[in-house]
Amino acid sequence: MNKTSLMLPSVKTLLTLLVSCLALRFISLSLYPLMDTTEARYGEMARIMFETGNWITPMFDYNVPFWGKPPIFTWLSSLGFSLFGVNEFAARVPHLIIGAGVVWLVYTLAKDHFQSSAMGLFSASILASTVSFIILSGAVMTDTALTFSIALSMISFWQAWNNKGKLWGYLFFVGLALGMMSKGPLAIVLIGISLTVWILPNGRWKKLWHTLPWAYGTLIFLAIAMPWYAIAEYKTPGFLDYFIIGEHIKRFIVSGWQGDLYGSAHERARGTIWVYAFISMLPWSPLLIWQWFRSIKEDKDTEESADGFGSFLLLWMLAPMLLFSFSGNILASYVMPALPATALLLAHLHNQRPLPTWLYKIGFITPLLLIIMVSVLHFDLVPKRSEDKILAIWKQQPEATESDLFYLHKRPFSGQYYSSGKAKQRSTKLDAWLPSQTKAFFIVQSTNDHTAYSGWSCDVREEAKKETLLFCQHN
Repeated sequence: MNKTSLMLPSVKTLLTLLVSCLALRFISLSLYPLMDTTEARYGEMARIMFETGNWITPMFDYNVPFWGKPPIFTWLSSLGFSLFGVNEFAARVPHLIIGAGVVWLVYTLAKDHFQSSAMGLFSASILASTVSFIILSGAVMTDTALTFSIALSMISFWQAWNNKGKLWGYLFFVGLALGMMSKGPLAIVLIGISLTVWILPNGRWKKLWHTLPWAYGTLIFLAIAMPWYAIAEYKTPGFLDYFIIGEHIKRFIVSGWQGDLYGSAHERARGTIWVYAFISMLPWSPLLIWQWFRSIKEDKDTEESADGFGSFLLLWMLAPMLLFSFSGNILASYVMPALPATALLLAHLHNQRPLPTWLYKIGFITPLLLIIMVSVLHFDLVPKRSEDKILAIWKQQPEATESDLFYLHKRPFSGQYYSSGKAKQRSTKLDAWLPSQTKAFFIVQSTNDHTAYSGWSCDVREEAKKETLLFCQHN
């Protein structure tokens, strides 16, 4: 056992933490519904892709193209549907597998860099027990695939920089291409911020040309990423203008950008991303700050190593916060690409200035929180933003297959998903649609809504949460 291993929690403790986080998250995938707005929206897009067989353009609704994101998130869930049927587990499990892939990448880098499998396990367990990482990894979102792509590129760059083999140089470009397919140019921007600032000092840039296989790597990048972009623009002209200019320039610089075709922009005070970062890195953010203060007190910096590993990790971690400090349209999930670097940086700082090993047992808060969170959702202890319950009741009605299904005023994304796309939105202006309605219909409306459907006889079939399910027939 080497000196580094003696400064760490036991292998048994680290394995228990790592396995419990991943296993509990795996078990939880089918225990609560897809909820509005993000998971249900992306889940419905994947369901439409699976149903229609259109694997090129994600669809916001039938025949309504979704230009807001590249397709990897829909491909993942659609693949899950192909293997396991249309259900919550199938929608989520491919994303969790990708999240486990990020954990493996972090383990690999730490093991190689510190020449210690115990340090690899230490870093992996920190990442897996970061609350936001393990929750988001099991969610139908774009951020897990983006985080994997950035981690692959950054780790491959470091390994190539340190002459660990030619393959790593090619994998750097594979990561860039996957990033373009996960969330677009944002991946390249985040990687670019980290590496540009890191290579400029100390003449590191002089080594850059010889570190990566630029010619063949660029061809690999273009071969993986560009065909889909070209085909997507051909299939739905206007995609590139909206996605490149709108999503990556206007959304970034225009607070409250009104060009969003698919929802409202998430306007926040500039700098909020740092608050999100502290929360997203729990339970480890206090330890990270503590280690930083220890460095300041000793009048030392994060680096303290000739190879620049500390500053490499620090810049990788800070890149999302630096970029999104200038944006008002942000979500807490935007911090996720920083989390692998956070885990590695905490391991690096511990290697320099070890803390008492018992402090790292705070990681066990995470599996406990997972159990509480899933129990609360599974047993309906708090209201859920999902239409799964009322639509389960609708499916049991004998008239369900022969009748229309409407939502009055607003149709939630989970209403689309749990009705397999059958639910349609109807306006409260009844004269715009009711006179032309010929079939019997179910309609979901607020329990406080007492809209009368003239010429139709409606009876309450069920009330769930704050909604009522009515069945209406011609008088």
